[in-house]
Amino acid sequence: MIGVLIIGASGVFGSRLARLAASEQGVRVTLAGRRARPLQGLSAELGGCPVQVLDRDSASPADLQGYDLVIDCAGPFQDSRTRVIEACIAAGVDYIDLADGREFVCSIGRFDSGARRAGIAIISGASSIPALSHAVLDRLTEGWRGVETIWVGIFPGNRAPRGRSVVEAILSYVGKPVRVFTGGEWRNVPGWSLHSRVNCGPAGKRWASVCDTPEQELLVERYRPSQCAEFVAGLELPLLHLGLWLLSFPVRWSWMNSLRPFSGLLLWIAERLTPFGSDRGAMVVEASGRDTSDQPTAGRWSLDATTNLGPDVPVLAALALIRRIRDGWKPEPGARPCSGILALEEFEQQFDEIGVGHSFALPKQLPLRVAA
Repeated sequence: MIGVLIIGASGVFGSRLARLAASEQGVRVTLAGRRARPLQGLSAELGGCPVQVLDRDSASPADLQGYDLVIDCAGPFQDSRTRVIEACIAAGVDYIDLADGREFVCSIGRFDSGARRAGIAIISGASSIPALSHAVLDRLTEGWRGVETIWVGIFPGNRAPRGRSVVEAILSYVGKPVRVFTGGEWRNVPGWSLHSRVNCGPAGKRWASVCDTPEQELLVERYRPSQCAEFVAGLELPLLHLGLWLLSFPVRWSWMNSLRPFSGLLLWIAERLTPFGSDRGAMVVEASGRDTSDQPTAGRWSLDATTNLGPDVPVLAALALIRRIRDGWKPEPGARPCSGILALEEFEQQFDEIGVGHSFALPKQLPLRVAA
């Protein structure tokens, strides 16, 4: 039996992870967060999981004693402090997070020496990116002599639940310069600038815009593409997607510093539009390069999440790591992004368990990502 403390357990992603982890044999889940009432409601739903009121920005080593694993699901991580990580090192407890903040994840190595001395693992970004996307790319590019282009896109359904931290994370970079690797070099482009219309298969065509995530850095670091490594995301309703694009211009023109102060208002507007659109989300990963015979090749992987299962996908990497640790796996001490740790087979098992569709396209079927 392992004890797992989930911080941010009443949030959009934390609650999804809590529900999945609480159903696992040999896992004892404790729900943590700043407010007792929503934690108690979730606890009652899950049959009485223990509750611990905890502010991640004031966590102490004593708060984490007695646990085998701490998972931080409480965002946004774009300007997050690192108190939980420091407390885990002091308490000697393994740490995982679902972070998507570029600087936060890409600089996680600064805790490597402390984690090694404590004999624990600090694993950041155990989510759709980079954990899942890199597992897919490892499969897609296996045996290739070289990678030329990489493209990753995430497209949630409009009826997927939204949390304020997710909205704040997006607004933190909208209209601001985002460093991307394209055309064989690093360039700055405005955050949420329009990229293309994307064929998401059964989910239809969605607008895509440039996002500021750790993926841009980590894709280049791991796969060394010669031409580009791009990450985009898109909102299902064109009204919301293009509306946010238009709102990016006052930030681009330096009329305002950020849209983040308007997160509450924009979340309220988005919630009013929840009945429109669908609960169908998608994820697309594409790569091109040179195969084992040094011939041009390409591959595409796609995910189709219906019946509002999309928000489960970002927590599956953390669930896979919980399962591994429960089954006796000890992660190597040190601090690192969740890249190259999990195999695609581990995700595929979970997709089949919860009913999420996933498939590969043969090179002759490409390109499937098309402008409309």
